[in-house]
Amino acid sequence: MTSAGPGRPRKQQPVRPGATARDEILDAAAELFTGQGFANTSTRAVADAVGMRQSSLYHHFGTKDDILGELLKGTVAGGLDFARAVCAAPRPAGAVSAAAALHAVALYDGGLLCSARWNLGILYHLPEARAERFEPFMADRRELRQLYRDLGQRVEEFLPAAGGPGSAPLGELVFRLVESLINLRADGLADNDSASQTADAAVVLAGLSAQLNEVRELSRGLIADYGRG
Repeated sequence: MTSAGPGRPRKQQPVRPGATARDEILDAAAELFTGQGFANTSTRAVADAVGMRQSSLYHHFGTKDDILGELLKGTVAGGLDFARAVCAAPRPAGAVSAAAALHAVALYDGGLLCSARWNLGILYHLPEARAERFEPFMADRRELRQLYRDLGQRVEEFLPAAGGPGSAPLGELVFRLVESLINLRADGLADNDSASQTADAAVVLAGLSAQLNEVRELSRGLIADYGRG
């Protein structure tokens, strides 16, 4: 059980970005979990990184697992909300329109993974993330994966050969490509263009290279209409 109340006084003034102490705790935990590992990080270390007493941290999060659960949830929340909106939106029939929807989701989702302050996607690989208590996160990730597959299937309805003979479903391939940005970032290989290059690769896989500029334009419109910020 967690609370969003004020907690006890801090040792010092806030030293991290965030509107609330809870936000600062999440920021500190994100840095430590991704930098030195979840198992090697104590709640005391997180509290010290924020500049608060350990007892104050427990006012906001009952356990270290509670912090991890919140961070995991945040890695898929934005992409999932956007993918839901794009899938539900009316659009003209046709391969280009269908490809633009898939491109937009890949670009938006990939952009979030690449631009987040910390590379939280690497937490997916923690054995702890497979625990039953994190099932809400896993359910959200499964839904996002299915939305990619649904969008890919819409493309394949117009272009049955999308993805190539004997290949995995187009949407599944694109979902995996987007998640590969996590490892690219961990290796220092992701940059400002990585998300757009990945989204463009989805169009190439669909066999619509000649229509790439048109797909990009429609994709930008979807992000303007349904993206946050």
